[in-house]
Amino acid sequence: MLFAEETSIFAKRVRTPSAFALTPAQSLAAQDVLKSLSSGGVCVLRANPGMGRSTVLRHVHQTTGGAFVGMRQFIDTLMLHRPDAIEQAFVELVEEAFAHNDVVVLDDLHLVTAITNDFQYERRGLLDAALEATLAQGRRMIFGYDAGHAPLPVFIRAHTTKIGDFTAADFEAIARACLSSETAERLDHAQIHRSAPALNAYQIARACRHFARANRPSTEEFVGWLTAHNLTSNVEIQEVQPVSFADLKGMDDVIEALEAKIALPFENSALAAQLNLKPKRGVLLAGPPGTGKTTIGRALAHRLKGRFFLIDGTVIAGTGDFHESVSEIFEAAKKNAPAVIFIDDTDVIFEDNNKGFYRYLLTMMDGLESASAERVCVMMTAMDIASLPPAMLRSGRIELWLETRLPDAEAREAILREKLARLPQPIAGADIALLAAASRNLTGADLKAVIEDGKLGFAYDQTTGRTLRAVEDYFLEAIEAVRENRRRYSRSKPPRMTETVKFGF
Repeated sequence: MLFAEETSIFAKRVRTPSAFALTPAQSLAAQDVLKSLSSGGVCVLRANPGMGRSTVLRHVHQTTGGAFVGMRQFIDTLMLHRPDAIEQAFVELVEEAFAHNDVVVLDDLHLVTAITNDFQYERRGLLDAALEATLAQGRRMIFGYDAGHAPLPVFIRAHTTKIGDFTAADFEAIARACLSSETAERLDHAQIHRSAPALNAYQIARACRHFARANRPSTEEFVGWLTAHNLTSNVEIQEVQPVSFADLKGMDDVIEALEAKIALPFENSALAAQLNLKPKRGVLLAGPPGTGKTTIGRALAHRLKGRFFLIDGTVIAGTGDFHESVSEIFEAAKKNAPAVIFIDDTDVIFEDNNKGFYRYLLTMMDGLESASAERVCVMMTAMDIASLPPAMLRSGRIELWLETRLPDAEAREAILREKLARLPQPIAGADIALLAAASRNLTGADLKAVIEDGKLGFAYDQTTGRTLRAVEDYFLEAIEAVRENRRRYSRSKPPRMTETVKFGF
């Protein structure tokens, strides 16, 4: 026996009223465990990290009596053995607990199996034998386990329950436990939950501790802190060129559709809840190169911040097993929902006959039909629609099809006027109408290049002492250079790259 009976940490407990306050979701799970235990046998309580599994198990322990075995007790026991004698330490610890109790609660079993199931562990599989020997005696045990299946001897015997997703009522319960009654009463817990529904108990409690001494924080301040500290994009916003929808000229219909069908359900949580508004699940941005598709992505990245996730060539290229990376992005988007997954140059990725990515992407998109993921929008850009698989375009996956296009004369004037207005004279005084007429069929990206090349030509003549020409001449010369580059490209038609710079934004 590990300890003398009179000093055992597992001496029989006297049942006392539970001192652990539970949220509604945690309370339901605790009731299910207690109900199952009353009929005898084995129980498993599963929960995603941070959802309060240990809190629920301690509540159950207080209610039923018995022994509670956590990682601290296990590590203390293991220190008396060789590091690879995990099974021996486990058996001794459990036997000591059952020497004094009829029920044993064993938390964090997944931390032990993560080691014993590793292919490098010399005694791999031996813990299952130890569990089988223990449970075959008909003992009553409650196991705490993270998401995933418990070991087979436990799985085949156990009634399994899981702590469900938190609702606004769970958020409120945690807030009332951590904040003053007055502060908790002021907060709109339903709005907080709508803004960040996938947060766990630790994250909510941390926000509450931050505001515990604040002077009457508003719901907006609370949501802002949660968003800034818990929502995580895979894009470094400071590395993305700062743009907005206002930088898209001549595409008012596209901007209106994006505002109404994407931005509104994200940003007006109260109206979204009232009318059950959801962003479109699949959006296709199609159009020639340089017509603003990537600009839309940049604008969304800045606007949504932690709710924006990118998949581009760098995620797919260079590895045959990209599934884990793509899956992690989709899971992160679900946790940060409402969120956008932006897939740049989808046609270029598929052009390389990347059927693995295509099929996996279809699976991921179909998975967004579930209620828990319905606020995730997948937005794809493409230059050549013919390169996209027909199944990707079928009704149900692409719910919104938007076409970006070449700017018309009015849009070209607006683009040129905006860019030239930032420059000193005499460049700022160029004849905008003349340049807009001369740049017919050029894209917004082309016009940006025209301005840059025109400035360089003007600066070169100025620094070398040449006679300066009319400023329009420098820009007209740049326009012709852009057209000549296009002609050269059309004659050579080089192969398109499948790997892009990450958010080549």
